[in-house]
Amino acid sequence: MKVMILLGSESDFGTVEEALGVLKDFGVPFGIEVTSAHRSPERTLRLVKSSEAAGTEIFIAVAGKAAHLAGVVAAHTTKPVIGVPVESEALAGLDALLSTVQMPKGIPVATVALGKHGGTNAAILAIEILALRDEELRKKLAAFRTKMADKVEAASAKLKEKL
Repeated sequence: MKVMILLGSESDFGTVEEALGVLKDFGVPFGIEVTSAHRSPERTLRLVKSSEAAGTEIFIAVAGKAAHLAGVVAAHTTKPVIGVPVESEALAGLDALLSTVQMPKGIPVATVALGKHGGTNAAILAIEILALRDEELRKKLAAFRTKMADKVEAASAKLKEKL
């Protein structure tokens, strides 16, 4: 698997559900596990090390509230880590965002948007990183971007027809 997705809890799955489809559409092999930086720190470390040994190139860490999962993963690997903060009721995800983005110098975590958009963007960012060394992925990304641009143009045309 090229991408390992680690969820802080099972309830975080909805945040990455669409992202899994994106990875599948691009043909990027991935794994997914539930682990907690706080409740199962030894499991988290084992998953990081075993994933690296299995060929994982990028980690996506999805967590809410204190959201230390991405930082813990980044502390135990030199592979890129993308953090996805999960929205919550208490602080609307601001706590998770700040916990994910405020990393100390030397242990970076690429942080994407809160919630489902962040989950999807994490998958796309992982694909962009992998595409640096994969011509086929670069072509798929170019086609993906063209398709998005075409949808915007079609929406604009449709709006003008209504006027």
